[in-house]
Parts: sequence; structure tokens; C-alpha cells
Amino acid sequence: MNVEVRTLILGQQAQGPKEGTSMSTAAITVPVTVADHQNCPATSVLRRVGDKWSVVILSVLRHGAHGFNELDRSVEGLSRRMLTRTLRALEEDGLISRTVHPTMPPRVDYALTDLGRSFLEPVRALGLWALAHQSDLEAAHTRDS
Repeated sequence: MNVEVRTLILGQQAQGPKEGTSMSTAAITVPVTVADHQNCPATSVLRRVGDKWSVVILSVLRHGAHGFNELDRSVEGLSRRMLTRTLRALEEDGLISRTVHPTMPPRVDYALTDLGRSFLEPVRALGLWALAHQSDLEAAHTRDS
């Protein structure tokens, strides 16, 4: 199968940078097949950003480690089952650490890893972008209705 692979240049237009600009560029391959999409490292990151609870939990943990029950009380509307699943996924992704303390009863703390802290930087930038463009986005939705 001959699949066309497209390359997207971030930071410049397709015909090249405008004269006098010094934008840095990074080339990434844009997935064009299901397999390419599934294997793309950006896909799993965007899924994590886009799921309902991950960013909320990471935002709570940015203030410091929390136990399971503390997290459960901190996020309204999040079931304990979904909290468990989300914490496992975040730990598997290396965004949080899980520490079991040998107490009776055992205490488990969750904390951001360095990777998790670095993950929150672009997520915060995306949130600030959404706030800055909220009226534009609402206007676009109104036009489409």
C-alpha cells in the first residue's frame, strides 16, 4: 500500500517563513492511517488532555501530594471507580507517582512527577488560549447554529 505521508511544519507557513522572521520550526509527520494515528505519540497525550478527569486531578496535585480520599473529596462528580481508573492511567503514563505508606490502615499518596509538572505547562497554555478566545469560540458556535 502506498500511503502519502504529509509533514506539518510548526511555526511557519507551508511556503516557508516570511522574510525577516526567526521562528523556530519543528517537523512532525501527520498521521494519515489508523495505525499511524494510533502509534503517534501526540495521540495518547491528546487523549489524556481530552479525557474528563485527568487534567482536573493533575491540577489538584499541582499543589502537593494527596491521598485517595482527599482526591475523592476534592473533585465533585467523580466516582471512586473513575478516580481509580484515572489515577492508574496517569501513573502508567508517568505523570503521577503512587506511594504506599506502611501504616495501619495503609495510606496511599499520589503526587505529580517531573513529567507531570512539565505536562501541565502546555495544558495551562491551552487553557489560557481558551480563555482569551472564549468570545470568538462562542461567536463561531452561534454562527453555526
